[in-house]
Amino acid sequence: MRFTLPRDIYYGPNSLDELKKLVGKKAVIVVGGGSMKRFGFLDKVTENLKEAGLETCLIEGVEPDPSVETVMRGAKAMQEFQPDWIVAIGGGSPIDAAKAMWAFYEYPDTKFEDLITPFSFPTLRTKAKFLAIPSTSGTATEVTSFAVITDYHKGIKYPLADFNITPDVAVIDPALAQTMPPKLTAHTGMDALTHAIEAYVSILHSPFTDPLALQAIKMVFEYLPESYKGDKNAREQMHYAQCLAGMAFSNALLGIVHSMAHKTGAAYKNGHIVHGCANAMYLSKVIQYNAKVPEARERYATIARAVGLTGDEDNLVKALCRKIDFYNDLLSIPHAMKDYENGMVPEDEFKAKLHDVAALAISDACTSANPRQPSQEDMEKLLTACYYDLPVDF
Repeated sequence: MRFTLPRDIYYGPNSLDELKKLVGKKAVIVVGGGSMKRFGFLDKVTENLKEAGLETCLIEGVEPDPSVETVMRGAKAMQEFQPDWIVAIGGGSPIDAAKAMWAFYEYPDTKFEDLITPFSFPTLRTKAKFLAIPSTSGTATEVTSFAVITDYHKGIKYPLADFNITPDVAVIDPALAQTMPPKLTAHTGMDALTHAIEAYVSILHSPFTDPLALQAIKMVFEYLPESYKGDKNAREQMHYAQCLAGMAFSNALLGIVHSMAHKTGAAYKNGHIVHGCANAMYLSKVIQYNAKVPEARERYATIARAVGLTGDEDNLVKALCRKIDFYNDLLSIPHAMKDYENGMVPEDEFKAKLHDVAALAISDACTSANPRQPSQEDMEKLLTACYYDLPVDF
């Protein structure tokens, strides 16, 4: 048994100023598109690091769903610059990419294939420590042992998992979350809810993870609607809620909502299914599937009671699913894959790839902690239910 978190988590207004106290010689800053630069946060991070006496180097342009190529490009830049701190700022993508870069910086001869097996990373911190600053309220990668990297040649998202890549320091400054547009707020918020619910019913849940997961669930249900509308306090509370969810799932792991989201995300030729949106579409279907297991049903009922729902166990599970579906409506998230982005996933392509996508989802690292282990037939039925918005009763 193990429970791992960053050594330090700084949170609250102006917590970015903690970077002025960082001790080191060189810091590489990994960032995504232009939003952190546009809103002035990148400049603030750079200035604070310089005030701490660190020379800085910038690795920018990490794309959404970062690629193996981006990781290798960043690792090469790190090998040339030789930082003792890696500072990643932005959404899940630049932080995830920086985690993978970290491994290749410290171990240049490692191959990507060597890291796909969960908990197979070499020992890190031989050259650098890692500090993460999230700008979105969903992935919680700033406190987790996970990173998701996409192999575009194979059309597969790989969740890399190892306690080695849990950051040393997380800075949860709510000012960064205020810049999210509504659609991103919706998708990341439902991602956080999925993290917390899957952690709570995971077969690896523990007395350490349960309180974190339940508190995160309560906070997401309370604050997400107002955060979506742009309320500043709600945005701040969601930034903390997603972090709590991350602490829970980093240690309890996840389940097949994430397995399905990982393997459908990059599978179709017309474009990507955004990760948080995929989770939101699949979550209530997976709850119906997992609830056939008595212990999982009991835990879903506990979640339902914690957010004010009433009834016997079966009705509590149904009420929880209805609440999730209601939030999807509230946040303009479709209930079915067929309705995603005006039919981005055509029915014929979905059917043609169903067997292979189902097999990949079963083999995903997140499946092992799910309370019910799906067969190939089960997974195909589940994905079909998610495509057409069908009830799950098998």
